[in-house]
Amino acid sequence: MGENMLIIMKLIIVTMISLFLAIIIGLILIPYLKKRKKSQTLSIYLSERHKDKSHTPTMGGLIFIIPPLLIITILLLMHKITFSYNLFIILFTFLSYGFIGFIDDYLIIKKHNNAGLSETSKLIMQIIWATIIFYFFLKGGNEPLIWIHTLNIKINIGWLYGIFILLVLTSSSNAVNITDGLDGLAGGLSLIAFFTLGIITLNTGWLEGYVEITLFIFALIGSLISFLMFNTHPAKIFMGDTGSLALGATMGMVAILTRHELLLIIIGIVFVIETLSCLIQRGYYKLTQKRIFPMTPIHHTFENMMAETDVVKMFWLLGLIASLASLLFGVWI
Repeated sequence: MGENMLIIMKLIIVTMISLFLAIIIGLILIPYLKKRKKSQTLSIYLSERHKDKSHTPTMGGLIFIIPPLLIITILLLMHKITFSYNLFIILFTFLSYGFIGFIDDYLIIKKHNNAGLSETSKLIMQIIWATIIFYFFLKGGNEPLIWIHTLNIKINIGWLYGIFILLVLTSSSNAVNITDGLDGLAGGLSLIAFFTLGIITLNTGWLEGYVEITLFIFALIGSLISFLMFNTHPAKIFMGDTGSLALGATMGMVAILTRHELLLIIIGIVFVIETLSCLIQRGYYKLTQKRIFPMTPIHHTFENMMAETDVVKMFWLLGLIASLASLLFGVWI
């Protein structure tokens, strides 16, 4: 069996194992959270159709966070894969941003409102994590380069790259968090994005630990597939900030390590559109006291024109088209 075929078989195996583990965790977690009444308080500005979701449990991100971490840990302990700083960076990003989200979800549930962590507290925690990540990024032999592959441009920005990492992780994690407003929307888009990033990572043979990172990504893909079984309409559980912050930050970190930060804008085009709709709405309202869109994030505006499931399918399709276009540049060009 050729080396490439062996890697593909490993990817299939970890995907399947993670998929089954996530199903088991979901079947245990959802009844537990319902029993403990761990549901999220919904915004008063949401339409009537969302009121029946007020008792849906949150913190569902644990369904897709636990399996890939467990699988990679077992593989490391069994010496089936090799430890590298790059793999550690991915795992640390995934876990640390998930931890921020977990605290936020817990406070929201405890206070029975949408307050959660303050923006200042979130930013402080993100700065701390980004500093640690930057340290291991350099220790792993990575250079602080802005690298535009298509134009073969490399710009060394030194310590400023630490700030760049903070900006990428903060923007990508918040973008997924903003998009997580309809059943299956953020989960499906994340699945598409990570599949794309997984293929791109597998093509970066120059990156130390690229096979192990790809294994982690496909383990995450398997658990996301199972999560969607519980999260598509009507959702039995929400991913919460626990899941959305972990997913978004990890997307950003994979893009950084594979030197496809700019390509992430195309891969996550729906996340970008959702975030921009909020920024434009807020900026325009401050200037004119008027709104451009009926509601933001933009998926709520579309929800007023069509069924929730149709909005999700439309955004999934847009995400898929953008990801296929990204593969053209990320792998072939």
